[in-house]
Amino acid sequence: MNREPQADVSCQNCEACCCRLEVMLFTDTGVPDRYVDEVEGQVPVMHRLEDGWCAALDRNTMMCRIYEVRPLICREFEMGEPDCIDERDKWFIKLE
Repeated sequence: MNREPQADVSCQNCEACCCRLEVMLFTDTGVPDRYVDEVEGQVPVMHRLEDGWCAALDRNTMMCRIYEVRPLICREFEMGEPDCIDERDKWFIKLE
C-alpha cells in the first residue's frame, strides 16, 4: 500500500513513536559514544533506556538531543510517512 504522508502529524503531536524502535548504526554520522551500544560481532545500535525509549530522546520536549548527528535511518524516517503512521497506530493501540 502506497500512502501519502499524513499532514496532521506534526512536531506538536508526533509523540516520537519511532524513538522506541531499534536503530542500527550502519553509517557514522557522529553519534556520541554514550548513545551507542556495541556488542562484538554485531552492528552497533542506539542505546535504549530500560523502558525501551531511545536514550537520545529528551523526554521533556520529545525531541532528539543529537538531531544534527542523528543516525541515517532517523534522517530517512519521515514524520507522517507510512512507516511513521504504522508505528503511531501500534503505539496508540497499546495505550487503549
